[in-house]
Amino acid sequence: MATVIKRDPGKFLRELRVHYGDVWKMPTSKYLIQPDFVVVDPKTGKKTKVSFVSLDDGEVVGVVYDDLG
Repeated sequence: MATVIKRDPGKFLRELRVHYGDVWKMPTSKYLIQPDFVVVDPKTGKKTKVSFVSLDDGEVVGVVYDDLG
C-alpha cells in the first residue's frame, strides 16, 4: 500500500529534483503499478503517484511519477 502525503505535488517534485538527478513523468511505467507515494494536494485534491527506481543492489537512481485522473 502506498504512503499518502498531503502536500502540493509540484512543490514535492521540485524538492525531489534537488536530491535526485533524474525525475521523469512516465505514465506507463511499471514502477507506478504499486507506487511508493501518492501525493495529494489538500487544496485542489490533485493526486500524483510517485515511485523510486532502484538498481538490484538497492541504490536509488531516479524517480518516476504521473498524475492520477
